[in-house]
Amino acid sequence: MVDWTEKYRPSTLSEVRGNNKARDKLHEWAKTWDEHGDAVILHGSPGVGKTSAAHALANDMGWPTIELNASDQRTGDVIQRVAGEAAKSGTLTGGTAGRRIVIMDEADNLTHNADRGGSRAITDVVKTANQPLILIANEFYDMSNSLRNACETIEFRDVSARSITPVLRDICRQENIEYEPEALEAIAEKDSGDLRSAVNDLQAVAASNGKLTADDVVTGQRDTTNGIFDFLDDLIKKQDAEGALKASYDVDETPDNLLNWVEDNVPKDYEGEELADAYDFMANADRWLGRVRATQNYRYWRYATDNATAGVAASRRGKKSGWTRYGPPSYWRKLGSSKGARNTRDYIARQIAEESGISMSTARRVMPYLAEMTHHCKNRELTVAMAARYDLEEKHISFVTGSGKTTNKVQQIVEDAEELREQAAVEHSGGAFEGSFGSKSDDSAENDSEAETESEGEDSDDDEPEEAESENEGDAGGDDGQASFGDFV
Repeated sequence: MVDWTEKYRPSTLSEVRGNNKARDKLHEWAKTWDEHGDAVILHGSPGVGKTSAAHALANDMGWPTIELNASDQRTGDVIQRVAGEAAKSGTLTGGTAGRRIVIMDEADNLTHNADRGGSRAITDVVKTANQPLILIANEFYDMSNSLRNACETIEFRDVSARSITPVLRDICRQENIEYEPEALEAIAEKDSGDLRSAVNDLQAVAASNGKLTADDVVTGQRDTTNGIFDFLDDLIKKQDAEGALKASYDVDETPDNLLNWVEDNVPKDYEGEELADAYDFMANADRWLGRVRATQNYRYWRYATDNATAGVAASRRGKKSGWTRYGPPSYWRKLGSSKGARNTRDYIARQIAEESGISMSTARRVMPYLAEMTHHCKNRELTVAMAARYDLEEKHISFVTGSGKTTNKVQQIVEDAEELREQAAVEHSGGAFEGSFGSKSDDSAENDSEAETESEGEDSDDDEPEEAESENEGDAGGDDGQASFGDFV
């Protein structure tokens, strides 16, 4: 069976979903490469489209590609020989201006012991290359400082569920799969952030029977939950230290979530000294997780997992038997509502900070004023502009404005904001990368003024909807609100 992630991999940058800013920056990097000659690092979580964007860029530019995986070619001399020669030499069969592009995937793996000399070698290649070079990494800070400083950097952010759902819908239509919209939305929410996982899940559930229902997706999620309970039973009652560690590999949980599960359920079977020893190991795991949070070095996750699994299993005295009712962490129940609110607040603050060039703390201080300006969506034009510019969904708009999430008013605002983004997407596929809106010459702007008055946002851009609408002289009320909003943030 053909892998759908490969079959439906985007062939042009305009088809890359969910990372419009990163996509535009990447195209600009390629378009101006002759001027700066820098390599670029594409970094972000797995499955967000970094490698796909790199290959789509090569197609757009007409550049042949040479791909090197850092996990396969690890030693310094191999990297210097393969990547170095590729990055220094043009070919008669090369694309535009004889260019060819070198794509190195998993560049963050160069720091491990097996890659001795690899990081230094690729840094040398970056500094001497006369061909475009793209490095792809999941963990930006796993790469050396010298390598990071020698390259431009572009972050690919997690893909929102709203961007994932249309991709799944298009695949279903092309594969002639009957689907319930709720099923696609459930997959998109479950895999929110990871487009590749969402496509894989869709193929796993729908490919065999040619249809997809919401019940199919719920069953798959229930199976995942059952997996954590089986793991807890193995860890607490059955497996030795090595077996418990291996069992954790089959559980789809991050180390911090895994620790929460273990911490809440171990006391149901352990007691006395074995419980005290288990808590010592869990405390060690928590310290390693603290280091991850402080340094963003996710290699420490392995030590947290070792303590939370092998350490806890080694603490067991004697055999355990019988059935125990394990449950989800109480920590999740206590923090459920407040954590959701904090996540919503932080998402909005991050969007404001990135768009406006301010810090997160400043963005948080701005938000109460923004809430007052858009209270209950009374200034509709301003609220639509806010939603479009900052890529806000219903829950975000409700958080800022104080409106109910399911009201028709909020839903309509989301739809109107989506139209602005769709118009920008059309521009992207028709040459919008040539420059952001507002870069017209004065003469051109004067000639187009009547057309702009009659059209709704033909020159709008994903990132600057307020400015686009401010050019439409006919929308006096919208201009006032959007001008205040632009001045404010």
